[in-house]
Amino acid sequence: MLQLNSISLQFGDRKLFDNINLLVNPGERVGLTGPNGSGKTTLLKIIAGEEQPEEGDVVLGGGSTVGYLPQDGVEPDPALTVFEEVESCFEELVQLRRELHEVQRAMEENETGSKPHQKALSRFGVIQEKLEQSGSFSLHAEIEKILSGLGFEETDFNRSTSHFSGGWLMRIALAKLLLKKPTYLLLDEPTNHLDIESMQWMEKFLHNYEGAVIVVSHDKSFLDEITRRTLALNAGNLYDYAGNYSFYEQKFEEHKKQLEKEFENRQKEIKQAERFIDRFRYKASKAKQVQSRIKQLEKLEKIETIGEEDEITFRFPQPQRSGEIIMRVNNLEKSFGELTVFDGVDYEIERGDKVAVVGPNGAGKSTLIKILAGVEPVSSGRREPGHNVTISFFAQHQAEELDPDLDLLDEMRKAAPLESETRIRTLLGCFLFEGDDVFKKVRVLSGGEKSRLALAKMLVKPANLLIFDEPTNHLDMKSKKILKEALLQFEGTCMIVSHDREFLDSIVNKTLEVQPGSIRTWHCNVSEYLDLREKNGTAQMRDVGEREKTYELGEDSVKTISRKEERRIRAEMRVEKSNRLKPYQKQLKTVESEIQRLESRKSEIEDQMKNPSFYDDGEKVKEVTIEYDKIQSELEQTYIKWEEIAGRIESIEESFEVL
Repeated sequence: MLQLNSISLQFGDRKLFDNINLLVNPGERVGLTGPNGSGKTTLLKIIAGEEQPEEGDVVLGGGSTVGYLPQDGVEPDPALTVFEEVESCFEELVQLRRELHEVQRAMEENETGSKPHQKALSRFGVIQEKLEQSGSFSLHAEIEKILSGLGFEETDFNRSTSHFSGGWLMRIALAKLLLKKPTYLLLDEPTNHLDIESMQWMEKFLHNYEGAVIVVSHDKSFLDEITRRTLALNAGNLYDYAGNYSFYEQKFEEHKKQLEKEFENRQKEIKQAERFIDRFRYKASKAKQVQSRIKQLEKLEKIETIGEEDEITFRFPQPQRSGEIIMRVNNLEKSFGELTVFDGVDYEIERGDKVAVVGPNGAGKSTLIKILAGVEPVSSGRREPGHNVTISFFAQHQAEELDPDLDLLDEMRKAAPLESETRIRTLLGCFLFEGDDVFKKVRVLSGGEKSRLALAKMLVKPANLLIFDEPTNHLDMKSKKILKEALLQFEGTCMIVSHDREFLDSIVNKTLEVQPGSIRTWHCNVSEYLDLREKNGTAQMRDVGEREKTYELGEDSVKTISRKEERRIRAEMRVEKSNRLKPYQKQLKTVESEIQRLESRKSEIEDQMKNPSFYDDGEKVKEVTIEYDKIQSELEQTYIKWEEIAGRIESIEESFEVL
């Protein structure tokens, strides 16, 4: 059992936590959410014992342990290999193994039957028993399993930790934490450093994890998959919701409206009491009633509404129209010394494409988009931008190019000297820089803040091809929503490397799979691509991918296969199309039936309302009006659902239009 009792903490004149209470039971899956600056990381650190509250305490059940993964700042021992660093979290086992080797050496060096030999033999048995009981002999396999799941190759195990970047060092820290299996596992943005494949492995691992998990993440899909309870920090308070993040979003709005209504009623109650007190304060005959009202006011419990965030929207500058073909690469080869990343790759981007770029870390995703952006040269082959193409590129390390001596406003003006200060400040606000933040010097910003500034700077410039490398890593839910809405309305072309499926799915119409040395295009979003891979297996997917590629090449390519083979391929693709359409068609039929039912009932009520006698019964009018408003709302949501499903069907049909 993990219990927080009356936790309070104040920063300056702002109460970060105001008398927070919490109980987390073993085995629970909890998401911790809230706007940037609400104290999510601080609360995790208090639970982990790394920070202390001003008031209150943390109570941990007997024998329970806590493990905490921070967002960044881990520093493994550069003298150790990856495997040794992970193994070092079991210091007692490592020490026992060292002692076992010493005892073995003593047994070899002393004559059998001698006292030193017998003493060493006895100690050997004790150590062996301890190692067996601790699971030491399965530890090696467990370490390899977790490192592989997190994306490390077997050849990485014996490489020095000093050879790895910050993102990979975070994976090493995560591996150590997962191996120790604490009773309460605290994860602060664990997905920032994972690719989609590692995230899928992580989700499965956490599903089977025996301990409790409390996770902070801005990845909605990850939270929905993992958590069954959501804690929301807002204005010093902690709200508890019995469901995943999507459930929380729905209930949060309902809760907010309910509090607002209760607040309004309470204010009316207070004003009525105050009017009574002011009116009869000096009348002796009403003195008793006045005192009663005063006491009543003193006893009234204060109702606080949930803080309302400003609604901010952003639109990309309207880009100039490009040619039909945005970019083409032919026979692309790229090598770094003896390492060949791509060999003979052909690829083409069409105007209006919204492409998600996915694949395992190290496969070449960042290298490919840098080549397409023109910031990385090819070793051989051709890169041909289309007519009138202008490119804006956001790299993971774009923040390094910012001028540390400028403030945020001046840094933005460099990118858009003709833009008004109002528009620049609005855009900075979209990425969490508000008020006097815009006058901060770049040098004082954190790494995450610099990344957000670099993203804002990119977005203020008009371009018809936007290329992003992990744009959402340092954005909260609100900023991601703003960026997503802007990309949905963007009329140009974009390519996005990201592991955030929820962010990508509603934006992209194609998924580019990058594997070591090769690429393949899928005419679907990322979740559909992952479902296909799960269902058919990677080998079958590649087979289908090659067929799609053959058809995309045109009529001449189709002629290179026999009529019998062509018929077989077409038949298989028709089956594949049917299998992909069936669940959506079934959903569409259900939604259409619901629309018909709601519209029928709406018409019935409208007919009643046309009859003047309907308004004779006030109670009935009220009851029917409430039902009518509810039907209107349900119809609106059902229409949206219909459009979403119909869009999915249309997208699938378009991807098979070659049949």
